[in-house]
Amino acid sequence: ALRPMNVVVLTIGFVFFVVTLAWWALPLTLATYAALVFLGARDPFLQSRVLGRKEPVIQQQPRDLSPERRSRWLPRGETRERVDAALAEYRKIVAAIEASDDVTRAVLEDTAPRLHAAADRLVDVALERETAAGTVRELRARSGPETGPRDEDLRQLEARIQEADADISATSGQFLDLRARVVRISIDADNAQRVAALNATLDELNARLEALGEIAPRTE
Repeated sequence: ALRPMNVVVLTIGFVFFVVTLAWWALPLTLATYAALVFLGARDPFLQSRVLGRKEPVIQQQPRDLSPERRSRWLPRGETRERVDAALAEYRKIVAAIEASDDVTRAVLEDTAPRLHAAADRLVDVALERETAAGTVRELRARSGPETGPRDEDLRQLEARIQEADADISATSGQFLDLRARVVRISIDADNAQRVAALNATLDELNARLEALGEIAPRTE
């Protein structure tokens, strides 16, 4: 009730009434003051301050991180450079789709989700690859003369890392080809065969990246 603005309104109203002796000034001032008090009582931030509670925080809805942001978790090196190159081509494909006309965007409606999934899986593979590389370094540091089974684990893990490297490199080139195909579809949006072939290629890419699964073994 004694917020600064409320007191100012009340003071101005009484001063105006005293100076002018206008009878309507007094009820108008009281009505304005009552309205301000009523609105202030419904203010959750004011209530929190009066009761000594923390001000309510507006919770933001969680959002999935983009593949570009997730790629920043990768350590600097060849893997991150290859992933960044692939994601640059991915972003160009997205821009080409968004810049196309309504007909082309409608035709490529099923293509965009496949494209986003491929970019996400690419980053997943790269992160797994880096985890596996760290595991290899640890196993090599602990290797000794009697590590036959461990040597086999190393060979299998290194083979998976090489497979991941090959897929990451291939994905960059595949995104480049996909961008050219999207441009051709935007010129001839009525060609259903091109759209079907594009979606089939993305399905194969997603399947290949998903097939890598977890490269590094999980420790219990």
